[in-house]
Amino acid sequence: MKNIVLTIASFYGMMAVILGAFGAHAFKKNLSVEKITSFEVGVRYQMYHAIVLLAIGLYFQFNSGLERSAAWCLIAGTFIFSVSIYFLSFAEYWNVNLKFLGPITPLGGLFMIVGWGLLMYIFMKSKFN
Repeated sequence: MKNIVLTIASFYGMMAVILGAFGAHAFKKNLSVEKITSFEVGVRYQMYHAIVLLAIGLYFQFNSGLERSAAWCLIAGTFIFSVSIYFLSFAEYWNVNLKFLGPITPLGGLFMIVGWGLLMYIFMKSKFN
């Protein structure tokens, strides 16, 4: 599990840098300011969570279900949240209706919140034991 989390963290970080660079340069020609701003939110959250996944990948041994669940919630939440934002940002440019992704984005956010809550519980529990 440790290697999976560290690999996904590295991938998320690498992709955030690549997508951030494209968003800052190449995509500005094709997307409105509003869509670029939205795209950048996806990149920012992806990078934040790449760093967190890297940290917990180095810190945790993933011996408990709570540690594994926290990691999977952050992994899934980041993917759902950021990727749905990326697609929604390009929907108008691609001339496709992706409005069904609108309600999916908050689901990704919910997974991230649960992941953070599990981390908080893990750290609070370890402090008092």
